[in-house]
Amino acid sequence: MAVATASFIVYAASQVATPGPANMALLATGARFGFRAALPFVLGVALGKQLVIWPVGLGLMELSDRAPGLFETLKWVSAAYICWLAWKVANLRLSPNARSETAPGFWAGLIVHPLNPKAWAMIVAGFTGFVAIRTPPFEATAIVAAVLLGCQLLFHPVWTFAGDRIAATVAGSPAETYLMWTLAGLTVLSVFFVLFGGGTST
Repeated sequence: MAVATASFIVYAASQVATPGPANMALLATGARFGFRAALPFVLGVALGKQLVIWPVGLGLMELSDRAPGLFETLKWVSAAYICWLAWKVANLRLSPNARSETAPGFWAGLIVHPLNPKAWAMIVAGFTGFVAIRTPPFEATAIVAAVLLGCQLLFHPVWTFAGDRIAATVAGSPAETYLMWTLAGLTVLSVFFVLFGGGTST
């Protein structure tokens, strides 16, 4: 087959379901604002990965060979952005009034994956590991995009709902501060893992 679809589904599911900057952002958003209020953000996060998949699949990797410094810069800018988000998460509090605030919406979610170094690493690994040589670019990209979107629509709401349930348990308690700093710490660790440890989770 042009794309090892069955194997790629297993790979994609394992990557999308595991902790990473995007899933930590979803967990924190669900905790802060509640599951229903976070759904536009969830949809934005899911569709945002398409903004990475299609350019990569249709030839952006050729540009990376010609201008490696550009992609190295993007990697560090992305890491800085995710760490800034983590700092904001660490200082959030799950007060009863928090859920009356406006949750981040679709457009905020849309930029999470384009600024997520793990998403880039996972997508590039998917194309290089599961797509046969000389596969038509559009065919390969369409399959990769569809599989990843399906996995995201399944697992991203799960992470968001988990945040909602965790918040319902700890909001207003001494454990709240520790929870938010733990979420922030996991987000930063996930970024450093992909920068220095070669991880590819989403």
